[in-house]
Amino acid sequence: MAQPNLFDDFGPVSSKQWKQQIQFELKGADYTETLVWESPEGIKVKPFYHRDEAGTFPKPKSAEGFSICEDIYVFELQKSIARALDCLSRGAESLRFYIPSADTDIQQLLAALPLEKTRVYLSLPFISNDFAEKISAYAKDKNAEIHCLIDPVGHLAREGNWMETPGTDNFKALGSLPGKAHMSLISVDATLYQNAGANMVQQLAYALSHANEYINHISTIGKPLVFQVAIGSNYFFEIAKLRALRLLFDAVANEYGIANGCHIIAIPSKRNKTIYDYNVNMLRTTAECMAAVAGGADAVSNMPYDALYHKGNEFGGRISRNQLLILKHESYFDKVENPADGSYYIESLTQQLAEKALALFKEMEAAGGFLKQLSDGTIQKKINESAAREQELFDSGKEVLLGTNKYPNKNDRMKHELELFPFVKIKPRKTLLTPIIEKRLAEKLEQERLDTETETI
Repeated sequence: MAQPNLFDDFGPVSSKQWKQQIQFELKGADYTETLVWESPEGIKVKPFYHRDEAGTFPKPKSAEGFSICEDIYVFELQKSIARALDCLSRGAESLRFYIPSADTDIQQLLAALPLEKTRVYLSLPFISNDFAEKISAYAKDKNAEIHCLIDPVGHLAREGNWMETPGTDNFKALGSLPGKAHMSLISVDATLYQNAGANMVQQLAYALSHANEYINHISTIGKPLVFQVAIGSNYFFEIAKLRALRLLFDAVANEYGIANGCHIIAIPSKRNKTIYDYNVNMLRTTAECMAAVAGGADAVSNMPYDALYHKGNEFGGRISRNQLLILKHESYFDKVENPADGSYYIESLTQQLAEKALALFKEMEAAGGFLKQLSDGTIQKKINESAAREQELFDSGKEVLLGTNKYPNKNDRMKHELELFPFVKIKPRKTLLTPIIEKRLAEKLEQERLDTETETI
């Protein structure tokens, strides 16, 4: 006997009927003033979204599951290899190595890794043909998935100067690197914009314009371009941001006849992390990693809860990795393709973020492009204005960081815990342009607390 469909007992309710009921419950209060709020991006968020008002939204290409990525800074090669193998044995599925110089024995590093089942990212602050040739040989011989994260434009934005490249400019040097057929070489580090305080429309537009500089200057991109993206605390907006990024890049790439799409590494934001009541950072990064997965990131690299003030340590690394393992193997976040599909709210946010970012991108291109606006300080000015607005909300208590500007634990003592300097570092140097500076919301408040800390509780 066929089971009855319980939903047949409930008739459809239109969007108009919902609004009438809400208006009745408000007892005459204005609907838009009471329940509709506006985001920093100028998006009006409604109390409910209904299929009657849903448009036909384009579907971003989803990532085929996400890999748990571990970050490793390569200083002593043998220790880095041992740590990489240990991380893989404990659940990591991909590795992101920070390589300080072309003197690193990259062949020895790659030879020690199980490349047949491990995706590898190599963050390179330099451009070297010989180095790329060695990596390319491994990518070809082992059929390995290797991504070289080389981003001279991002280096310029962050440091104020181009990468040091003997004999030629950065674009020519990058375009002449061997191995395009076997590995990706170009990365866009968009984490800088979020961590410096840009709103989401700015983050998307700047990342897209940043990528467009490479497409314009380099004839052959080769393997997919890699975006590194920071994820903040506005959960549904962050899901929509990653979806919008794929839509936007695909739209621009199609204009150039590029069919490879993009590859996204997601990292929790630094901007909302704190040194006081630091365990709350675990809650923040968990929600941010969830948003990254639901948004379709190809890889997620979590931030240890104590990364601001402690040097890399086994406990912090294990906790951050376990957060992702729980999401994947206990919460089954990798079992549904495009989990945000069908959410009218997220699809509406995706569409609005994409439209606003595309409009800003077109304005930037009409004004000379990313490098032109970076050189004349326009991008820095816009980010500083956005950051100042957010800082004002934090300082006034309207934007809340629990344990910091709301419900702080006055007994917390951090002065003797600081192994790293957790604030903006002043590094006087001659630069071609004003660099974009990352700054956390809680820095001023934390510095004031450190200055008044007493030894006794």
